[in-house]
Amino acid sequence: MSPTNEMQGKICVVTGANSGIGKETVRGLARMGAHIVMACRNAEKGQAALEEIRREPGAGQIDLLVAELGSQSAVRDLAAQIRSNYPRLDVLINNVGALFSKRRLSSDGIEMTMALNHLGVFLLTLSLLDLLKASAPSRIVNVSSAAHERAKIDFADLQFEHRKYAGFSAYGQSKLMMNLFTVELARRLKGTGVTVNSLHPGLVSTNFGSEGGGAGFKAIFGLIRPFMLTSEQGAQTTLHMATSAEGAERSGDYFVKSKPAKPNSLSLDPQLAAQLWQVSESLTGLAPAKI
Repeated sequence: MSPTNEMQGKICVVTGANSGIGKETVRGLARMGAHIVMACRNAEKGQAALEEIRREPGAGQIDLLVAELGSQSAVRDLAAQIRSNYPRLDVLINNVGALFSKRRLSSDGIEMTMALNHLGVFLLTLSLLDLLKASAPSRIVNVSSAAHERAKIDFADLQFEHRKYAGFSAYGQSKLMMNLFTVELARRLKGTGVTVNSLHPGLVSTNFGSEGGGAGFKAIFGLIRPFMLTSEQGAQTTLHMATSAEGAERSGDYFVKSKPAKPNSLSLDPQLAAQLWQVSESLTGLAPAKI
């Protein structure tokens, strides 16, 4: 990671910030003097993480906002709070994500993996886009996964209503959606001073999947956990993209170990991107974006 010396006072929003990679991302940004807004689902866990990081020497200002990002009304409320309470937004880090062993629906009646990992990111990002543009140069960092690399998007059955539900397939599909969204958004934002990139943080030992992963998932991760990265190591590529000159110069790219990497070729398909964008607008009730 090669951060600039310009994070002092920069306002950064980090979702899924109370544990794992999100928490270590907040910790790293705090050490650089950034003003961080932690967006967390659990108020108690979020407050505990905030107080822990605040006690560290040199930590910048840290705020907590509570939101269930699988709920579209909660995402809209979160975006409204950010727009009302902060004069600018320099970095948006879409870190929240989950894998579920069984099919479940969000409060909006949408398959939860898609609702949280893609539609929540899509809706929050577009709801904050005017603030990001007004704050340019600014950047969006989307925490994706290598799980997208062999994934496909089944537009005939996006929500696993007809095919047998498989948690890893739903997760991979959602992360491919994130990468498609990243590439298409970068195209639309060209010339605005707002960059957007996605990344794979590595195989990280966190509590990821602890609530929805199921016994089999936990057993597999229990076996490989000794060989996994720590959360601090996993946060390094996110921090690189949030703070480095490279993160401000490149847009629409996919990074692994803080270096550009080759994504699933479907990520670069403009027809798929246009189709996904249209479906996402429909499912979130957004008017066609003029970006």
